[in-house]
Amino acid sequence: MNSIHDMGGMHGFGAIEPEQDEPVFHHRWQGRVYAMAMYTPVPVPGGFRYMIEKMSARTYLTSSYYEKWLHARTQGMLESGYIQAAELAEKIAWFTANPDAPVPERHDAEATRKALSRKAPAAVAGDSNQTPLFDIGRQVRARNIHPPAHTRLPRYVRGRCCTIDAHLGDWPVDDTPPAGQPHAIEPLYRVRFEARELWGDDAEANNALYIDMWQSYLEPL
Repeated sequence: MNSIHDMGGMHGFGAIEPEQDEPVFHHRWQGRVYAMAMYTPVPVPGGFRYMIEKMSARTYLTSSYYEKWLHARTQGMLESGYIQAAELAEKIAWFTANPDAPVPERHDAEATRKALSRKAPAAVAGDSNQTPLFDIGRQVRARNIHPPAHTRLPRYVRGRCCTIDAHLGDWPVDDTPPAGQPHAIEPLYRVRFEARELWGDDAEANNALYIDMWQSYLEPL
């Protein structure tokens, strides 16, 4: 979907300044939010990223990284019906009035540790039964489409020309699928965008950007 989260190529947000010796979590509550997001078995309708993308522009820009995670998990619980808005408001009001009150905790540390340390690939390669439409070296264009839910197609490359750099096999498309349907499996490509194709003559010469893109993101010139 098109929202403030798709900030690639935008101007006016300042330089990215990496923090030296940055800790894993700056505050204890951030670690708790991470554990909640990883360990809570309740699915987030439409997906975790989609729930963050639905935040208003003002809330998104004024929220920290883990505040966005907390929003997605909370809204997911509400939309799934596991908690009610009145129940959540009551709890927030009580802890606001009693900031030093202890919060409920579970002490099944070993099970939690196993859940947080499990390793799995983001997706598993499959067989799309599709022959790749585009050969390496072919000039193509990123489609100018505007899906209503989560998509990995950056807005700033839509409608721009690029070159097929490599075939990466068949992979599940990470966009939000229609309700009740699995993720489609498609050929995945690495494509090359010339910097000046994306940002005009102000971009440095001989620079390029490589992006992995599914076949449905591309169209022939």
